Amino acid sequence: MERRTFLTSAALGAAASTLAAPALAQTQPEIKWRLASSFPKSLETLFGTGEYITRRVAEATDGKFQIRSFAAGELVPGLQVLDTVQAGTVECGHTVSYYYVGKDPTFGFESTMPFGSNTRQQNAWLYQGGGLELMRDFFRAYNVINFPAGNTGTQMGGWFRKEIKTVDDLKGLKFRIAGYAGRVLTKLGVVPQQLAGSDVYPALEKGTIDGAEWVGPADDEKLGFYKVAPYYYYPGWWEGGPTVTMLVNIAAWEKLPKTYQAIFESACADANLHMSTKYDVLNPPALKRLVANGAKLRPFSKEIMQACYKAAQQTYAEDVASNPAFKKVFEHWSAFLEEQRSWFRVAEYGFDNFVLNGIPKK
Repeated sequence: MERRTFLTSAALGAAASTLAAPALAQTQPEIKWRLASSFPKSLETLFGTGEYITRRVAEATDGKFQIRSFAAGELVPGLQVLDTVQAGTVECGHTVSYYYVGKDPTFGFESTMPFGSNTRQQNAWLYQGGGLELMRDFFRAYNVINFPAGNTGTQMGGWFRKEIKTVDDLKGLKFRIAGYAGRVLTKLGVVPQQLAGSDVYPALEKGTIDGAEWVGPADDEKLGFYKVAPYYYYPGWWEGGPTVTMLVNIAAWEKLPKTYQAIFESACADANLHMSTKYDVLNPPALKRLVANGAKLRPFSKEIMQACYKAAQQTYAEDVASNPAFKKVFEHWSAFLEEQRSWFRVAEYGFDNFVLNGIPKK
C-alpha cells in the first residue's frame, strides 16, 4: 500500500513539474541579444566557449533568451569588442581584457598580468578574494559589467623565426604580443605588435614580424605557426592563468529579468571550467604532433626570465606611481597573490615537484 501511495505521489509530482515548466517559461519575455567575439571560428575552444554560453542560456530559458554569436570581423574587429559593448551596439562580447590596456593598464588584472596568478589563483582572487568586485568598480566607468567566462591555463611563450638565447636577441625583435607584457618587453628592446589571431600567420609568413605568441599547442597548431616560425618557447610568463571574459552592456543587463541574469551568470561560470578543462585535454596531444612536425621546443633561458621579471617590476612601479586606479587594484592583487604563493609553496608545489620530477621515468 505504501509503495502504491509513493508511486502515485511520484507520478503526480512528475506531471506537475511537466506542466509547470512551460507555464514558467510563458511568464518570461523573449529576448534576443548579439555577442561579438574577439576570436575566429577556427579556434573551437576560444570561439566555441562563447557559443557554449549561448547554448546553455537558451536551454535554461526554454529558448526564450537567445544570444547569437559573431566571430571576430563579422560585426567588428576582434580588438574592438569592448568599444562595441560599451556603446551598446551589441549587448555582450566574449574577449580578453588585456586587449584594452592601451586605454588603461588596469584592464590587465581582470585577465592576467606578467609573473602573476596561475589559473586557480586567478579564479580564487576573482570569485572569492574580492577581485571581481574591484574590477567591476573599474569596468563601470566603461558602461559594462564583466563575468569570468573561460581560462586557458598557462600559455606558451610563442613562436620565433630564429632562436632566442640571450637578452640581446630580444633587441629589435618585432613580436606579436597582447596585453601588458608588450610594455614590459619594450624595456628589453622588443617592438611589440598587437594583432588579432587571423592576422598573425600572414605577418609571420611575410616576415613583417619576427615572432608571435597566441595561446598554446591546440590553438597554435590550428593556426599553423610552426610552418613559418619553428622555434617554440615556454613558458608564457605574461599569461600564467588568463581569464577570458564576457562583457555586458550595463543598460542591457539591467533590463534582463533576475532569472535570466542568474542563468547568464551561471553559464559564464560554467564556461570558465569548460574552457580550462578542454585545453588540458587538447594541449598534450597537440604538442606531440607539433614536435613531430618539426617544431623545436625551447625553454626561455634563466637570464631572459630574470630580465623580464625585473622589467615587469619596474613597469608595475611606474604605473602604481602614476595611475590611482592601477595602484588600488595592484595593491590588493599583489597582497592576495603573495599569500597564495606562501600556501602553494607547501602542499601544491611539494606534490607537483615530486610527481613531475621525482618519479623515475618508465
